[in-house]
Amino acid sequence: MNRLEQKYRETVKPALIEKFGYTTPMQAPKVEKIVINLGVGDAIANPKALEDAVAELTQIAGQKPVITKAKKSIANFKLREGMAIGCKVTLRGEKMYDFLDKLVSISLPRVRDFHGVSTTAFDGRGNYTLGVREQLIFPEINFDKVSKVRGMDIVIVTTARTNQEAYELLAQLGMPFAKKEG
Repeated sequence: MNRLEQKYRETVKPALIEKFGYTTPMQAPKVEKIVINLGVGDAIANPKALEDAVAELTQIAGQKPVITKAKKSIANFKLREGMAIGCKVTLRGEKMYDFLDKLVSISLPRVRDFHGVSTTAFDGRGNYTLGVREQLIFPEINFDKVSKVRGMDIVIVTTARTNQEAYELLAQLGMPFAKKEG
């Protein structure tokens, strides 16, 4: 069992039950899945860019991503419906906890001028979206082999019903939220 999963079961879950007054342990929110999305805009002109992105995302997530295709054509971007324009991977279970652990303890502290992640990126249903500007913050990525710096979206889907429950869950799991002003 991963150390973050163990922490969730032994300390975070009981604390959440106590704080929000749940009647059963099943009501306590938990992290359901993490979706990592990497858009590759230059894949239209350079198909090899998509291969590089897939390889990097495979290294970061530890599992092979699926290639995402354009839903509709956009003439200004020379984009046709069905063209490959990115990749995404959905992590669940042990790989999800491994990734979340790596994200909060190793990768986010490596970001330049890091003051914590935004506290306002919740969607109202307990899900949290985090944008990362460069893939170089992950320890698996070899700096010399990177052809282009790419950003990615990391969506943490929880079973929490409100933003406050999700915030508390992620904060207790070690997510470095920015300090609130005032």
